[in-house]
Amino acid sequence: MGLTACVLAIDAGNSKTDVAVVAADGNVLATARGGGFRPPAVGVTAAVDALAEAVERAYAAAGVTSVAHVSACLANADLPVEEEQLAAALHARAWGTTVEVRNDTFAILRAGAAEPRGVAVVCGAGINCVGMRPDGRTARFPAIGKISGDWGGGWHLAEEALWHAARAEDGRGAPSALARTLPAHFGLDSMYALIEALHLEHVPHHRRHELTPVLFATAAAGDPVAHAVVDRLAEEIVVMATVALTRLDLLDEETPVLLGGGVLAAGHARLDDAVRDLLAARAPKAVPTVVTAPPVLGAALLGLDREGVTAGAQERLRAFYVP
Repeated sequence: MGLTACVLAIDAGNSKTDVAVVAADGNVLATARGGGFRPPAVGVTAAVDALAEAVERAYAAAGVTSVAHVSACLANADLPVEEEQLAAALHARAWGTTVEVRNDTFAILRAGAAEPRGVAVVCGAGINCVGMRPDGRTARFPAIGKISGDWGGGWHLAEEALWHAARAEDGRGAPSALARTLPAHFGLDSMYALIEALHLEHVPHHRRHELTPVLFATAAAGDPVAHAVVDRLAEEIVVMATVALTRLDLLDEETPVLLGGGVLAAGHARLDDAVRDLLAARAPKAVPTVVTAPPVLGAALLGLDREGVTAGAQERLRAFYVP
């Protein structure tokens, strides 16, 4: 009969998956990395099959065949009903006795917080915000795009930059250096040329995300239109955080606000300063911090929370990922 470890932690994003097998004393027995987790594109069964490859490698390295609890923080688990469906799919794999699935934003939150208490805003390809308290209360948003009221995220910022640049070039909008910097990124001399290249797919669709750093660089160089887009993103980040704090009755308590994802971790000075200034005005007791620890740490800590292990075990686990 195989051994039983304490927690299988899974952090599965659109582009990669990290897993860890963790003992009850907080020691990491094995880790593995796999491909992206995209059930909307490939279906739940195929997406979980992709997880299985990394899980099986980690189990083999750890010398275990099951765990007490599976703590999975998954991209595309945006609604509670999706979390339930994915939990059922993971439970069917018999990787652990119990299974809990959360949206992957919860992994960022728990990775950056000393306890399961606080708010996290993640701005990467998309934008999302969650909050939690130790008593189990949570705050969250559907975060599935424009239909759920979202504004922001890397893909959206690239589209906004293109919109403003096109209008700047043809006269419908305010003048902006974006009309020059965006096409120049692809070696083109005008927005008309870039629009044509995108429409005819001479520039592949997936490369549009490359324009988000160009937007921030153009803002840093002093362009007022790019400034306005960056400032609006700061506004959205702070609105989400403030609403989550209010829902959890944390607005008047010192509370960590964890900032994660590629856009927020990139060190864009104007965005960072604006977020901190707006938080100071609207949620003075919020303590903003950029999370640099890997999200799989958060998934593992959530699992150890669930299993009621000692604080020492959690400290040992954190030290493995954040020496």
